[in-house]
Amino acid sequence: MNKTNALSEENTIKLLISYSLPMIVGLFVGAFYNIIDRVFIGNGIGDLGIAGIAVSFPIMMTIMAFSTLIGTGATALTSIRLGEKNTAEAEKVMGNALTLLIIVSILFTVPCLIFLNPILKAFGASPEVLKPAADYIWIILLASIFMIVGSGMNNFIRAEGNPKKAMFTLLIGSVLNVILAPLFIFGFGWGMQGAALATAISQLVSALWVLSHFFLSKSLLKIRAKNMRLDGRLVGKILAVGVGSFITQLASSVLFVIINNVLLRYGGNTAIAGMNVVNAVQTFIMLPVWGISLGIQPIIGYNYGAKNFERVKSTLKTALIISTVIASVASLFVYFLPEYIVAIFNSESRQLISFGSHALVTYLLFTPLIGLSIVGSGYFQSLGKAKQAILLSLTRQVFILVPALLILPRFLGVEGVLISGPISDFCAAAITFGCVVANLKQIQNQMKIGTTAVQSEPTGVAGSSES
Repeated sequence: MNKTNALSEENTIKLLISYSLPMIVGLFVGAFYNIIDRVFIGNGIGDLGIAGIAVSFPIMMTIMAFSTLIGTGATALTSIRLGEKNTAEAEKVMGNALTLLIIVSILFTVPCLIFLNPILKAFGASPEVLKPAADYIWIILLASIFMIVGSGMNNFIRAEGNPKKAMFTLLIGSVLNVILAPLFIFGFGWGMQGAALATAISQLVSALWVLSHFFLSKSLLKIRAKNMRLDGRLVGKILAVGVGSFITQLASSVLFVIINNVLLRYGGNTAIAGMNVVNAVQTFIMLPVWGISLGIQPIIGYNYGAKNFERVKSTLKTALIISTVIASVASLFVYFLPEYIVAIFNSESRQLISFGSHALVTYLLFTPLIGLSIVGSGYFQSLGKAKQAILLSLTRQVFILVPALLILPRFLGVEGVLISGPISDFCAAAITFGCVVANLKQIQNQMKIGTTAVQSEPTGVAGSSES
């Protein structure tokens, strides 16, 4: 079966698994090497090393936000164009996206390198944490073009019907990082810089692998020089559709800045290190849900473009059920084994284990609800509905979580940071549920209108059409 035709003909459950599973596996490996980095740094350098990653993490999140802005926005448009059988326009979207990814990486990296120390201080770096954070992030910044281009263009491999190859992109970088990180940190004694260099090399190899797909392999979409000339119309559409995911990532970066500063004030470096562990665990739990959200996008986008609304609805419902079950099962480990989880990162710091285990259980209390929020937002993005995607992206991390983080710690200190998480998760899930239900009713009405139009068509017209 042709890979794009399968999007409209294959069983939706089987199709969802085939597209999501490779993404989940790849993302899990990606999260694994990030956690391994923290484990190596925590056991080799200590709490200050973990805190150094924590205060530099918002910069990495911002890098990924720009990649997501362009990559997911362009991919959604590409999937719709492929559903319309317009391959030429799909290639033009991809060419514009590649140019945007290169431009953004340069515009972001240069000012960050120039003002690195002031940025890290603003992000919550104490004098003790500033040096390990700077040692780590300046190398990451120099390699940001590989991260942005590799991650952004990998979306198109998945959009054209190659989810397994998109998974290998993540596997290649992740496995290489796991090999290089301990070698550079312990074998060569390069510490924080060794961890960063391992990541940079891995991202370079991943980016080369992705680009080779469009230049050397028998890909459906090709990178052509003529398509890399920016088209204002396409650029506007790419940014409009991708801005929802961009805001989510950027808001996460801002949240880490706020959290780090609040924790530095009320809990010190140990609290920052502890929340970095919480972030690593939360990311690990959310990855399969993100994988499902990414997996449904080409399926829903293609069928939406083909006006196959029943498959759109079926794919969404299946994704919501599976993601909720996964998040619920994963949360059980957090609820019952928090001390053991934190001890993996640093088994000798009793302060870190004590704070981190309490933070895990409190902050991640309503994690089973994240499937609804993440998949719901990805669903609207798949339809090219930028306004709804933006609204849902802003709800949890801006409209609810930021005010909670600014207000509650004034009265409850560090505990105010921790309870902000479950409050925002619950409210965001409720709002997303309402938006999704309303949209499904709208689609149901469109299906009824289409059916009525066909049934009311004059017999002679139908007959002439068939002939």
